[in-house]
Amino acid sequence: MHPMLNIAVKAARRAGGIINRAALNLDLLHVSRKAHNDFVSEVDNTAEDAIINVILEAYPNHSILAEESGARGDPSKSEYQWIIDPLDGTTNFLHGFPQYAVSIALKHRGVLTQAVVYDPSGNELFTASRGRGAYLNDRRLRVSNRNQLSDCLIGTGFPFRKFSHMDAYIAMFKDIMPKVAGIRRPGSAALDLVYVAAGRYDGFWELGLSSWDVAAGCLLITEAGGLVGDLEGNDTYMQSGHIVAGNPKIFGQLLQVIAPHLTKELMA
Repeated sequence: MHPMLNIAVKAARRAGGIINRAALNLDLLHVSRKAHNDFVSEVDNTAEDAIINVILEAYPNHSILAEESGARGDPSKSEYQWIIDPLDGTTNFLHGFPQYAVSIALKHRGVLTQAVVYDPSGNELFTASRGRGAYLNDRRLRVSNRNQLSDCLIGTGFPFRKFSHMDAYIAMFKDIMPKVAGIRRPGSAALDLVYVAAGRYDGFWELGLSSWDVAAGCLLITEAGGLVGDLEGNDTYMQSGHIVAGNPKIFGQLLQVIAPHLTKELMA
């Protein structure tokens, strides 16, 4: 295992331990609201601190972009930037709904090179290093090989913070639903993306995500042989937050169904 991936795994497991302990006493948690439907608990903050401590202990000069504490370190001075979501799926976690994950990715000179997504309740560890493949625990991952949209299980996420793209999203949903075998929305984008890498989903789409939601999952998908893009299939998804992913046969078919619903606002 690459030494930097090793550090990411150590950090993710430490955060997972904090999350699992807190899950035993959910009613004791202090929770605050960042914005409508956007919750942060003391667990998010404690887990994030633990991750950052592990990383900076090993690599004190690296820069960091984390969901709760923002950016630290100067990306222009370091070639390395860690992108961290300590608990993706906080709302699920607060309800005891076991679909949430720790997501840690590393960029070197702007290119994603390492990725870890850890599901602490299921003890599933998804890892990838650029050029070395994607793994679940110690098993190599491959995207599914289904080629008919009608046989496919597709993941998605509903708009939940900003509802400005709701109409476009509902139109896409309405078009995709009758063309596929099923649509799922469990509520953690980081896990949804690694489910594409693992072949559990054949494809996925969502609007308005943040870079820390998608960074690790996207590398896992490409290392598992899948494709990731924005709503037109281009590589601006880290900036726009609009994302489509899938196995190579389904990716293009999903883009075709989405294409008629691309509004000026979405593409701005």
